[in-house]
Amino acid sequence: MKIEISAIPRTLQGTSASRRLRHAGRIPGVVYGGEKDAVAIDLDHKAIYFLLKNEAFHASILTLDLGGKKEQVLLRDYQMHSVKQQVLHIDFQRVSQTEKIHMKVPFHFANAELSPGVKLSHGIANHIVTEADVSCLAKDLPEFIAVDLAHLQAGHSVHLSEIKLPKGVEFVDLAHGDDKAVATIVVPRGAKEAAESTAAE
Repeated sequence: MKIEISAIPRTLQGTSASRRLRHAGRIPGVVYGGEKDAVAIDLDHKAIYFLLKNEAFHASILTLDLGGKKEQVLLRDYQMHSVKQQVLHIDFQRVSQTEKIHMKVPFHFANAELSPGVKLSHGIANHIVTEADVSCLAKDLPEFIAVDLAHLQAGHSVHLSEIKLPKGVEFVDLAHGDDKAVATIVVPRGAKEAAESTAAE
Protein backbone atom coordinates (compact mmCIF):
# COMPACT_ATOMS: atom_id res chain seq x y z
CA MET A 1 0.00 0.00 0.00
CA LYS A 2 1.48 3.33 -1.08
CA ILE A 3 0.78 6.26 1.21
CA GLU A 4 1.74 9.82 0.28
CA ILE A 5 1.59 12.76 2.66
CA SER A 6 2.07 16.45 1.97
CA ALA A 7 3.93 18.93 4.14
CA ILE A 8 5.39 22.40 3.93
CA PRO A 9 8.60 23.70 5.51
CA ARG A 10 8.05 25.42 8.86
CA THR A 11 10.09 28.56 9.49
CA LEU A 12 8.60 29.74 12.78
CA GLN A 13 9.35 27.45 15.73
CA GLY A 14 8.72 27.45 19.45
CA THR A 15 5.73 26.88 21.69
CA SER A 16 3.72 29.89 20.54
CA ALA A 17 4.26 29.15 16.85
CA SER A 18 3.26 25.49 17.35
CA ARG A 19 0.12 26.56 19.24
CA ARG A 20 -0.89 28.87 16.40
CA LEU A 21 -0.36 26.05 13.89
CA ARG A 22 -2.61 23.72 15.86
CA HIS A 23 -5.33 26.36 16.10
CA ALA A 24 -5.14 26.61 12.30
CA GLY A 25 -5.69 22.87 11.87
CA ARG A 26 -2.04 22.06 11.22
CA ILE A 27 0.48 19.79 12.99
CA PRO A 28 4.08 20.79 13.69
CA GLY A 29 6.58 18.07 12.86
CA VAL A 30 10.10 17.28 11.81
CA VAL A 31 11.80 15.09 9.20
CA TYR A 32 15.37 14.00 9.90
CA GLY A 33 17.99 11.40 9.05
CA GLY A 34 19.96 10.41 6.02
CA GLU A 35 22.68 12.79 4.96
CA LYS A 36 20.45 15.86 5.15
CA ASP A 37 19.76 18.29 7.96
CA ALA A 38 16.58 18.00 10.01
CA VAL A 39 13.74 20.10 8.59
CA ALA A 40 10.83 21.51 10.60
CA ILE A 41 7.55 20.90 8.77
CA ASP A 42 3.83 21.31 9.21
CA LEU A 43 1.05 19.05 7.96
CA ASP A 44 -2.74 18.98 7.71
CA HIS A 45 -4.18 17.70 11.00
CA LYS A 46 -7.28 16.04 9.57
CA ALA A 47 -5.33 14.04 6.99
CA ILE A 48 -2.74 12.83 9.51
CA TYR A 49 -5.31 12.08 12.22
CA PHE A 50 -7.15 9.65 9.95
CA LEU A 51 -3.93 8.13 8.60
CA LEU A 52 -2.85 7.31 12.15
CA LYS A 53 -5.88 5.01 12.38
CA ASN A 54 -4.53 3.05 9.40
CA GLU A 55 -2.27 0.17 10.47
CA ALA A 56 -0.19 0.46 7.30
CA PHE A 57 0.73 4.07 8.11
CA HIS A 58 2.73 2.83 11.11
CA ALA A 59 4.64 0.08 9.29
CA SER A 60 5.16 1.26 5.72
CA ILE A 61 7.57 3.32 3.70
CA LEU A 62 5.78 6.63 3.20
CA THR A 63 6.25 9.21 0.46
CA LEU A 64 6.62 12.70 1.88
CA ASP A 65 5.93 15.53 -0.56
CA LEU A 66 7.74 18.47 1.00
CA GLY A 67 7.16 21.59 -1.03
CA GLY A 68 7.08 19.61 -4.28
CA LYS A 69 10.13 17.46 -3.50
CA LYS A 70 9.38 13.85 -2.65
CA GLU A 71 11.38 11.55 -0.40
CA GLN A 72 10.78 8.26 1.36
CA VAL A 73 10.28 8.37 5.12
CA LEU A 74 9.12 6.30 8.09
CA LEU A 75 6.80 7.39 10.86
CA ARG A 76 9.00 7.41 13.95
CA ASP A 77 6.99 9.12 16.67
CA TYR A 78 3.92 11.22 17.38
CA GLN A 79 2.30 12.81 20.40
CA MET A 80 -1.42 12.98 21.12
CA HIS A 81 -3.25 15.40 23.43
CA SER A 82 -4.09 13.75 26.75
CA VAL A 83 -7.78 14.64 26.47
CA LYS A 84 -8.60 15.96 23.01
CA GLN A 85 -8.49 13.92 19.82
CA GLN A 86 -5.60 16.03 18.61
CA VAL A 87 -2.16 15.19 17.24
CA LEU A 88 0.36 17.55 18.85
CA HIS A 89 3.56 16.68 17.01
CA ILE A 90 4.87 14.11 14.53
CA ASP A 91 8.35 12.88 13.55
CA PHE A 92 9.48 11.23 10.32
CA GLN A 93 12.84 9.65 9.48
CA ARG A 94 14.30 9.62 5.99
CA VAL A 95 14.90 6.16 4.53
CA SER A 96 18.19 4.91 3.12
CA GLN A 97 17.95 2.39 0.29
CA THR A 98 21.24 0.75 1.29
CA GLU A 99 21.02 0.57 5.09
CA LYS A 100 18.78 -1.78 7.05
CA ILE A 101 15.99 -0.27 9.11
CA HIS A 102 14.36 -1.48 12.34
CA MET A 103 10.58 -1.27 12.43
CA LYS A 104 7.72 -2.73 14.44
CA VAL A 105 5.47 -4.73 12.12
CA PRO A 106 2.03 -6.05 13.17
CA PHE A 107 1.08 -9.73 13.18
CA HIS A 108 -2.05 -10.89 11.34
CA PHE A 109 -3.25 -14.13 12.94
CA ALA A 110 -5.21 -16.60 10.81
CA ASN A 111 -6.94 -20.00 10.95
CA ALA A 112 -7.21 -20.31 14.73
CA GLU A 113 -10.72 -21.75 14.27
CA LEU A 114 -9.22 -24.60 12.20
CA SER A 115 -6.63 -25.61 14.80
CA PRO A 116 -7.00 -28.86 16.78
CA GLY A 117 -6.67 -26.84 19.97
CA VAL A 118 -9.84 -24.90 19.16
CA LYS A 119 -11.87 -27.49 17.22
CA LEU A 120 -11.15 -30.54 19.39
CA SER A 121 -10.20 -29.10 22.77
CA HIS A 122 -12.50 -26.06 22.82
CA GLY A 123 -9.54 -23.78 23.36
CA ILE A 124 -9.15 -20.08 22.72
CA ALA A 125 -6.34 -18.50 20.71
CA ASN A 126 -4.37 -16.12 22.91
CA HIS A 127 -2.25 -13.53 21.07
CA ILE A 128 0.73 -13.02 23.37
CA VAL A 129 2.27 -10.26 21.26
CA THR A 130 0.67 -8.39 18.36
CA GLU A 131 3.78 -6.96 16.68
CA ALA A 132 7.52 -7.56 16.45
CA ASP A 133 10.69 -5.64 15.62
CA VAL A 134 12.11 -6.58 12.23
CA SER A 135 15.30 -5.64 10.43
CA CYS A 136 15.43 -5.28 6.65
CA LEU A 137 16.11 -2.94 3.75
CA ALA A 138 13.37 -0.41 3.10
CA LYS A 139 12.31 -2.15 -0.13
CA ASP A 140 11.68 -5.40 1.76
CA LEU A 141 9.59 -3.99 4.63
CA PRO A 142 6.29 -5.93 4.94
CA GLU A 143 3.06 -4.19 5.97
CA PHE A 144 2.28 -7.13 8.25
CA ILE A 145 3.47 -10.64 9.09
CA ALA A 146 1.04 -13.55 8.69
CA VAL A 147 0.91 -16.12 11.51
CA ASP A 148 -0.90 -19.36 10.66
CA LEU A 149 -2.41 -21.06 13.73
CA ALA A 150 -4.08 -23.94 11.87
CA HIS A 151 -1.71 -26.60 13.26
CA LEU A 152 -1.72 -25.47 16.89
CA GLN A 153 -2.63 -27.98 19.61
CA ALA A 154 -4.08 -27.02 22.99
CA GLY A 155 -1.39 -25.76 25.32
CA HIS A 156 1.10 -25.29 22.49
CA SER A 157 2.56 -22.02 21.22
CA VAL A 158 3.89 -20.52 18.00
CA HIS A 159 7.37 -19.03 18.37
CA LEU A 160 9.19 -16.49 16.22
CA SER A 161 11.42 -19.19 14.73
CA GLU A 162 8.33 -20.96 13.33
CA ILE A 163 7.00 -17.95 11.43
CA LYS A 164 7.85 -17.65 7.76
CA LEU A 165 9.19 -14.22 6.89
CA PRO A 166 9.52 -12.55 3.48
CA LYS A 167 12.95 -12.69 1.88
CA GLY A 168 15.42 -10.24 3.37
CA VAL A 169 13.47 -9.77 6.62
CA GLU A 170 14.54 -11.03 10.06
CA PHE A 171 13.24 -10.75 13.60
CA VAL A 172 15.48 -8.59 15.77
CA ASP A 173 14.68 -10.62 18.92
CA LEU A 174 15.47 -13.90 17.18
CA ALA A 175 18.79 -12.54 15.95
CA HIS A 176 19.63 -11.88 19.61
CA GLY A 177 18.65 -15.41 20.67
CA ASP A 178 15.17 -14.59 22.04
CA ASP A 179 12.73 -17.03 20.42
CA LYS A 180 9.66 -15.63 22.14
CA ALA A 181 6.18 -17.12 21.93
CA VAL A 182 3.74 -15.16 19.79
CA ALA A 183 0.45 -17.03 20.26
CA THR A 184 -0.87 -20.01 22.18
CA ILE A 185 -4.06 -22.04 22.54
CA VAL A 186 -5.47 -21.77 26.04
CA VAL A 187 -8.23 -24.12 27.24
CA PRO A 188 -10.53 -22.51 29.83
CA ARG A 189 -11.24 -24.62 32.92
CA GLY A 190 -14.91 -25.08 32.07
CA ALA A 191 -14.18 -26.15 28.49
CA LYS A 192 -11.56 -28.63 29.68
CA GLU A 193 -13.97 -30.24 32.15
CA ALA A 194 -16.69 -30.41 29.49
CA ALA A 195 -14.31 -32.09 27.04
CA GLU A 196 -13.21 -34.63 29.68
CA SER A 197 -16.83 -35.36 30.58
CA THR A 198 -17.74 -35.90 26.92
CA ALA A 199 -14.75 -38.20 26.48
CA ALA A 200 -15.72 -40.21 29.55
CA GLU A 201 -19.25 -40.69 28.27
